[in-house]
Amino acid sequence: MTDRPTSTAGWTVAELRAGYLEGRLDPAVVVQRCLEALAELDDPAVLIGGPLTREAAADLARLDTLDAAEHPLWGIPFVVKDNLDVAGIATTAACPAFATATGPAMVDATAVARLRAGGAVLVGKANLDQFATGLVGVRSPFGTPRNPFAADRVPGGSSSGSAVVVARGLVPFALGSDTAGSGRVPAAFGNVVGLKPTFGMVPTTGLVPAMRRADCISVFALTVADAASVLAVMAGVDASDPFSTALPDPPALPAAPVVGVLDEIGRDHLDEAWAAAYQGGLDAVAATGAELVRVDTGWLLEVGSLLYGSALVAERTAAVGHQVAANRDGIHPVVASIIERGERFGAVDAYRVEYRLAAARRRIASLWRDIDVLALPTVPGQPTLTEVTADPLGANSRLGTFTTFVNLLGAAAVVVPVIDPSTGALPDGLQLVAPGGHDAWLVALAGAVERVVGVPLGATGRPRPHQPIAPPTPPAATGTDGAPTSVELAVVGAHRVGQPLNHQLTDRSATLLETTTTSGDYRLYALAGTTPAKPGLVRVEGEERGAPIEVELWSLPVDGFGAFVAAIPPPLCIGTVELADGRQVKGFLCEARGLAGAEDITALGSWLAHVERPGAAPTRPPR
Repeated sequence: MTDRPTSTAGWTVAELRAGYLEGRLDPAVVVQRCLEALAELDDPAVLIGGPLTREAAADLARLDTLDAAEHPLWGIPFVVKDNLDVAGIATTAACPAFATATGPAMVDATAVARLRAGGAVLVGKANLDQFATGLVGVRSPFGTPRNPFAADRVPGGSSSGSAVVVARGLVPFALGSDTAGSGRVPAAFGNVVGLKPTFGMVPTTGLVPAMRRADCISVFALTVADAASVLAVMAGVDASDPFSTALPDPPALPAAPVVGVLDEIGRDHLDEAWAAAYQGGLDAVAATGAELVRVDTGWLLEVGSLLYGSALVAERTAAVGHQVAANRDGIHPVVASIIERGERFGAVDAYRVEYRLAAARRRIASLWRDIDVLALPTVPGQPTLTEVTADPLGANSRLGTFTTFVNLLGAAAVVVPVIDPSTGALPDGLQLVAPGGHDAWLVALAGAVERVVGVPLGATGRPRPHQPIAPPTPPAATGTDGAPTSVELAVVGAHRVGQPLNHQLTDRSATLLETTTTSGDYRLYALAGTTPAKPGLVRVEGEERGAPIEVELWSLPVDGFGAFVAAIPPPLCIGTVELADGRQVKGFLCEARGLAGAEDITALGSWLAHVERPGAAPTRPPR
């Protein structure tokens, strides 16, 4: 191993994976640095119980039995919210009396077990709002995790610790849970991606329930692609979970999706800075080629108010009410008041709210016939700790304005950062919502937005509280006589890491330098009749609109460059590609004659997003 980092802060899943596959990184060193960083963390409220050194050692030992190339999370450290079971450890749900009463878990939660079996390395359990009841992140006897960007503001909850540990770059991903927005609100405040899948897609066996008919296990990550790779490992039916389900593959996201946005009445809920952030997010969506249409969302917000303001709250009482009754002194007073409220409702109340939800589900089905995705704010603003203390219920309720309806109506959602905090602005995230089972649409559109906005991909991205370490120094570009010894080459498709032609680079001692994007002047096509499947990158000019397209930048020794170029079949060719930062490098392009029968996949922003999505239909699905 040649690269022994003194810090793993800010590394993404993709960066660590590339380092492992290329032999530059040792997972034992990476995990040890991660455990050390967690042990030295200056915020004791982020984790519950400290780093899990024993569990990490067991997971590292298991790596010898797994093929790194076939396990996308091989050697990747992660943290889970402490309402998820880990074998041999008591689950607290931020309530010490609950941990005492239930004792150590005998087995991992299904989602945790699948990640560990797939090569991920568990390093900690994160703090949360007690019993996952709250969106503020302050309702825990273990303290309030400090917001990395504004210490006087709430971190968001209930998955507060999970979001903060990723926001601070201490692990590449973490698990949370989401019933009312707990996997999305703290993502927005932490400037990270928060992916909440369709209900039932990820089994909740081993999750302390909040509302079993709405609980989802969510993912926090630094990039959309990272979050999607984690979701893929966790998803699938579990016979022990009666709510888990196999979801059919959706059709491909249309090249120009129709995206519903808030009308003026909906925007009235937003604080000024968050209104500006929302508009910036919509501008990024439009830049991907989507069509934006205003829709009436007021009724959706009314549906969301049922989660805590109707007989639905009795499901929380059914889940943990006995713990509140038995250990009243150990329960956060606000949490206790919410859970005890469920005792006020009867069967008639429950049936009435079910009828309202049935009508709302029919109405949103009609909405999905007119639009493909909703683009909404995640939060209307961000309260200070002082404001939450003064009005704990009101502040919390307002944070759920745009999130609480999503699970009630069976939809999927993802939050993608749209604000650069290096400018002094507080982070915020754009929430994309899609019909249940259309999670791949969210990944595709969120990835495209991410590339437009410039969400960081490693050391080349914009600042975070903890920057990633710089990538390895590339070979010298010139020899002693001044002649170039290497060529920087932008790779867009089948030559990327993990793709079928990558060996044509590695066989010639090429080195991966970074993952970045082109300028916004390109369009990407899936070429027809190529084996293996290949994309075509085309530069556009004039009024034709392009978009940033994800590429890998490789350093190829000059003595192998000629042979490499000679093997490239038409209509592909090597030309000059402009990167997002203005650099001009050699890269793959496509002749215009090669576009006959090709599918325009520019909106996806990446060849990997195309080859990994379910289905490949280029047309809009029937309404």
